[in-house]
Amino acid sequence: MRFIGLDVHRDWCDVAIYEDGKVRSAGRITTAPEQLQLFAQSLGPEDRVGLETTGNALSMARIIEPHVAGVLVADTRNVRAMTHAKVKNDRIDAQLIAKLLAAGMLARHVGLRRADLDPASPGHPPLAAGPRPHPRA
Repeated sequence: MRFIGLDVHRDWCDVAIYEDGKVRSAGRITTAPEQLQLFAQSLGPEDRVGLETTGNALSMARIIEPHVAGVLVADTRNVRAMTHAKVKNDRIDAQLIAKLLAAGMLARHVGLRRADLDPASPGHPPLAAGPRPHPRA
């Protein structure tokens, strides 16, 4: 089983793979849906993927989820607090996400329910195309 860590940005993400006790960087992919679909198809049914919460994390998870054993969206603030990393860059962040996922330490954070991933589900949150309204408005 492999654990894939994604450090997500608007247009791209860094990829790291944790396998057999070792973590390695696996380059960078774009977040365009067609490229994410190709990436997802390259993953195995036993793989688990962890990615940071960002504006496009849920849509990315929806693309990846059918191809893997599980997708977990981790709260970025908790990931950083747990690692106490002195050196920070995108490649290292992706590696940390992969390691924490493999250790089972991301499970306490934000997980996706099947309803979150299935747009046809009654409990599915709407995908807004514009800015979200302020919660106190």
